[in-house]
Amino acid sequence: MDLSVVILAAGQGKRMQSTQPKVLQTLGAKPMLQHVLEVALGLSPQAIYVITGYQAQQVKQTFIDWPVHWIEQPVQLGTGDAVRQALPYLNTEQVLILYGDVPLLSLSMLDNFLQQTPQQALGILTAKVDNPLGLGRIVRNQVDEIIAIVEEQDATLAQRQITEVNTGIYLAPTHYLKACLPLLSQDNAQQEFYLTEIVAMAAAAPLPLCATLVEDPSDILGINNKVQLHQAERIYQQRYAQRLLKQGVTIFDMARFDVRGTLEAAPGCSIDINSIFEGHNVLGPDTHIGPNCWLRNCKIGQGVRILANSYLDSVTIGEQCQIGPFARLRPGTTLAKQVRVGNFVEIKNSTIDSGSKINHLNYIGDTTMGKAVNIGAGTITCNYDGVYKHQTIIHDKVLIGAGCQLIAPVMLGEGATLGAGSTLKKAAPAFALTLTYQLEQRVLPGWQRPKS
Repeated sequence: MDLSVVILAAGQGKRMQSTQPKVLQTLGAKPMLQHVLEVALGLSPQAIYVITGYQAQQVKQTFIDWPVHWIEQPVQLGTGDAVRQALPYLNTEQVLILYGDVPLLSLSMLDNFLQQTPQQALGILTAKVDNPLGLGRIVRNQVDEIIAIVEEQDATLAQRQITEVNTGIYLAPTHYLKACLPLLSQDNAQQEFYLTEIVAMAAAAPLPLCATLVEDPSDILGINNKVQLHQAERIYQQRYAQRLLKQGVTIFDMARFDVRGTLEAAPGCSIDINSIFEGHNVLGPDTHIGPNCWLRNCKIGQGVRILANSYLDSVTIGEQCQIGPFARLRPGTTLAKQVRVGNFVEIKNSTIDSGSKINHLNYIGDTTMGKAVNIGAGTITCNYDGVYKHQTIIHDKVLIGAGCQLIAPVMLGEGATLGAGSTLKKAAPAFALTLTYQLEQRVLPGWQRPKS
């Protein structure tokens, strides 16, 4: 398709009551402009031009690696003037005009708009809304042809009763824009150059006008204040939840569900209320996420249960593990299958092999732990000497009693047992009981672990 996309993103957005540019306000933890750019790129245009103005450098820096061309509108004199800034750069047959503060656009909706608009017509995307307050009205003649778009402040009382409104999204032949945009006037209440004037000009030209009605008006919801941003956020989250539901995921309450990034969830997963997913998260089949959990950049295996109020950041969890409640797993943590991490346990930068249990009130940091290890309550790895972090190595089938301190670097041999309350400063030998009393460390030769 011989298409260029122009995105208007120059406004300050004073009603946002924020020093941040409006198009950088976030929806689903992504700037609004990013949502528009992602949809625009999905159309595979020849070029995307973004018209900036207020805090242009901040906007450009946010998207420095994106394949777009930046054009600055030095003085914000309206939408018509904004598109006019792009005229010297447009060399495709058609131009699609979008807005950086209309972030709920769907690719399917825009693709349908492009398909419905003849190449040599001016395409107008319209919507029918219950409350058109503040929106430009679509004015039609007696044979239902569009003859003009009238802004709210310029509309007559009769025109304000019209419920078909202008979305501001147009698909125009490039030659037409280059011919009519220089002719725009400021003869209106705002003394701005309205892009909407191109519709009346096309009707008079005559240039064929082709209106496409949006099926879901929320697709074209413009964001001007925090209330509208909140409304858009819930629409966005509900749409995300609906997609997951259709894929076989159970979501306990769509109104209390938040994805702030991307979430891949396999069929059979269930997500309880108030859980938040940041970054990119992957949930394996039959995984359960309890209430009030927070996950960021996590890869979760099949059949995992993450219980209430747990915090997982950049971790990999093997199949059939159980985490929480009230567990904190920090970056660099990897759990193999069937590991149990209980309440008020914190693990950081550690690898835990299959079948191991860390159930209550523990801190495990910078540790490599083998299979079938059992850690008693209140045990911590003392991994930091004030300057450097040190490693703790725990081999298979180690049993550590309650209230122990492992002063790294230190190693526990396979099958070792560490008595409750011990402070370990030297290696604990394999298949032996190690105890410490008053900083004295002793090994009992020939000791046998109790058997059932």
